[in-house]
Amino acid sequence: MGWVLASTIIIPLLGSAVIALIPEAGSRFARTLALIFSALTFGASTVLWVQFGRGVPGMQFELIAEWVPALGTSIHLGVDGISMPMVFLTGLLSLLAVIASGSIKHRVKRYFALLLLLEASLMGVFVSLDLILFYVFWEVVLIPMFFLISVWGGPNRQYASVKFFVYTMAGSLAMLGGFIALFLHSGTFDLAVLATIAPSIGPALQTGIFLAIAFGLAIKVPMFPFHTWLPDAHVEAPTAVSVLLAGVLLKMGSYGFVRFGPQMLPSGFLAIAPVIAVLAVISIIYGAAVALKQSDLKKLVAYSSVSHMGYVMLGIAAGTSTGLTGANVQMFSHGLIAGMAFLLVGCFYERAHTREISAFGGTVKIAPVLSGALVLMAFASLGLPGGSGFIGEFMILVGSFESFPVPTILAAAAVALTAGYLLWMLRRVVFGPLNPKRKTMPDMTHTEATSIFPLAAAVVVIGVLPSTLVGVIQASAVQIAALLGR
Repeated sequence: MGWVLASTIIIPLLGSAVIALIPEAGSRFARTLALIFSALTFGASTVLWVQFGRGVPGMQFELIAEWVPALGTSIHLGVDGISMPMVFLTGLLSLLAVIASGSIKHRVKRYFALLLLLEASLMGVFVSLDLILFYVFWEVVLIPMFFLISVWGGPNRQYASVKFFVYTMAGSLAMLGGFIALFLHSGTFDLAVLATIAPSIGPALQTGIFLAIAFGLAIKVPMFPFHTWLPDAHVEAPTAVSVLLAGVLLKMGSYGFVRFGPQMLPSGFLAIAPVIAVLAVISIIYGAAVALKQSDLKKLVAYSSVSHMGYVMLGIAAGTSTGLTGANVQMFSHGLIAGMAFLLVGCFYERAHTREISAFGGTVKIAPVLSGALVLMAFASLGLPGGSGFIGEFMILVGSFESFPVPTILAAAAVALTAGYLLWMLRRVVFGPLNPKRKTMPDMTHTEATSIFPLAAAVVVIGVLPSTLVGVIQASAVQIAALLGR
C-alpha cells in the first residue's frame, strides 16, 4: 500500500511529463490524457480511502526510501486521519478540474501538463513525512499555480499571479528558517523522529520556531491580515484553477498548523494559540462582512473562503479533540462546497460573460437545475443540517468554547453575516423577476453536471452520514489533542 500512496504523486507527475513531451500536432489529445491520468490518481486515492484503518491514530501506508543521507533526509511517505481526507479530496477535485476545463482553447497541452504537476505537488505536501521533502512539494506548488493564473487568467492575471507568488514565497522562506532551526536542534528532518525530540526543546525557542513556521502557514490559509492575495488570485484564475486553489491549496496552511504545532512544538503552539484564535475570529467576521458588500459573484465566494477558513483555524487553535476533529471535517467540507461554488460561478459566467450579480435574476424560471445546485451550495455553506458544512462547524464551536469562550461566541454570532450574504446572493441571482437579458440562458449541461453533481452528492452524504468522514479523522485528532493535554 505504500507504493499505492506513492502512485498518487507518481501518476500525475508522469502524466504531466507525457503531456509536455507530446508533439504540438498531438496536443488535441492532451485533454484525454489528462483525464486518464487524473482518473487513475483518483482511483489510487479511493483505494487508500477504502483500505484506511478507521480508529487507528498513527501513520499508515508508510514508505521509506533513502534520498540524501548526508543531510539526514529521506523519501518518507505516509498518511493518518488528518492527511487521508486531503489526499482523497485532492484526487477528486483534480479529476473534476480536468473535466471542467472545457473552456481552455489555447496552449491546451501546457495547461493540462501544469494542472497535473499541480496535483502531484499537492499530493506530495499531504503525504510527506520529511521536512525537506515537504518543503520541496510546498514550493513546487507555486510554479504551476503561478503560470496557470498568469497565462490563462483574466485581464489582471499578471498582477494577481505576481502578488500570489510574492506573498507565498515570503512565507515559505520564513517557514524554511523554522525547519532549519528544528534540524539544528534535533539533527533530523524526519517528522516521526522530530515528534519525539522537538517537544523537549525549551518553550521560548519552541515559540520562536513555531512563529516562523506559522507565518508561512498563515499566508497560505489565508488568515487576516495575510489574506489580500486570495481574492485577486480567485477572480483572475480560470474556473478549474479556482476549484483547486480554494478546495485544496488553502488547506495546505491549516494542515501544516496541525502537523507542525501540536505534534512537534506543543509549547510553542499553546503560547500563540490565543493569537491564532483572535485572528481566526477576525477572519470569520471580516470575510463575511466584505462578502456581504460584493457585487461580483466570484469575489463573494472568494471572501467566503476567508471567513470559512477562519472557523477551521478556530478549531485548530482550541486544540481539543472535538475542535480538531471539527476543523478537519470543515477542511474537507469546505473543499467540496468551495469547489462546487466556483464551478457554478463558472457556469453562470459562461452564459452571461459577466459575474456581476445584478446581471442575473429569476434564473430558477429558466435554469432550474443550475439554480437548484446554487441553492444547495449556499445552504451547505451556511451550515444547515443535512449538508456537510453543519457537522464540522458545529463541532468547532462546541470544541472551542472551553478553550476560547468569547471568540467562540463571536464566531457563532457571525453566522448571521454568512446567512446575510448567501441569502442576498440567492435572492438577486435565483429568485425575483426574470432579467430580460437572461431569457435564453440554458440550463446545466451534461458536462457541467458531471463535474458538479459528484460534489453535491458528497456534500449531502457527509451531511446525512457524518461518520463516513468523522470516523477517518477522530482517532488522530484525539491523539493530537492528548499531546496538548486537552
